[in-house]
Amino acid sequence: MPDIAGNNQELNQELNQELADLNEILRVRRGKLAELQKSGKDPFKIVKYDVTHRSGEIKANFEAFENMNVSLAGRLMSKRGMGKSTFCDIQDRDGRIQIYVRINDIGEENYEEFKKLDIGDIIGVTGKVFKTRMGEISIHVDSYTLLSKSLRPLPEKFHGLKDTDTRYRQRYLDLIVNPDVKNTFITRSRIIAAI
Repeated sequence: MPDIAGNNQELNQELNQELADLNEILRVRRGKLAELQKSGKDPFKIVKYDVTHRSGEIKANFEAFENMNVSLAGRLMSKRGMGKSTFCDIQDRDGRIQIYVRINDIGEENYEEFKKLDIGDIIGVTGKVFKTRMGEISIHVDSYTLLSKSLRPLPEKFHGLKDTDTRYRQRYLDLIVNPDVKNTFITRSRIIAAI
């Protein structure tokens, strides 16, 4: 006969550990926000950022945009640091695009601040469009602006949002993490608008 009490105790320990980890993440992110506000760089006071293009437009017409200066904004979805440079993916309403940030281009102080950004933060970037050696269309960043600080972490990349209740209760999170759900919403709204 299975040990139900033992299983419940293990489950409670796992849940308590997850809550402790989440609380630590929230504490660290709020600390980063307080540090930004103290240094006079409060991201919540920025009310306007001029966007010239979107990721889908750039990817669809790469030849027209190659070596052109563009400005776009989106949510930071991933970061890959490589010494004095970092590759990131930002997601706007059209999809994702890779950005390339180098210490020599934005300065040491700005690069150190950039490295402190968290997944989920919303940033605006300005730079030239190029294609990497791997063939990925990217933006070589000349400058960036933190537009909004994410205080709560996004779900894990590989596990995603599996819990149906969470998906329905936190629909905004589902739309951020699952592009298929977002596309379904857009398609539905277009159909309803056409009727």
